[in-house]
Amino acid sequence: MFVMTRTMIIEKGNSDKVLARFSAESPIDQMDGLVDISVMINRQSKEHEEVIVVIRWESQEAWKNWEKSEAHIQGHRNSKGQQPPSFIISTTVNMYDAQVVKKGKAFLGGA
Repeated sequence: MFVMTRTMIIEKGNSDKVLARFSAESPIDQMDGLVDISVMINRQSKEHEEVIVVIRWESQEAWKNWEKSEAHIQGHRNSKGQQPPSFIISTTVNMYDAQVVKKGKAFLGGA
């Protein structure tokens, strides 16, 4: 499994705008090899909010297919020259090869 994370530091009170963006239907939803997308929000800091988006793919090859897909490229063309929203303080992207994925009792349908 291949995992991409995007961690965004957001001005206080604006994380729901990011949540709405990643909750909306998108061409990525129909990509072969997409396992799931999770969006997590941490509002505990008094200064800012943190949004972490985790996108899991069956393989790095599946992710590469998304990266070179027409839908992905067109999305970047449409936003070329635009500045990120001003409420985004910083963004960090990381990629991982998941070495172990264990399914818990809840996933397996156990009580």
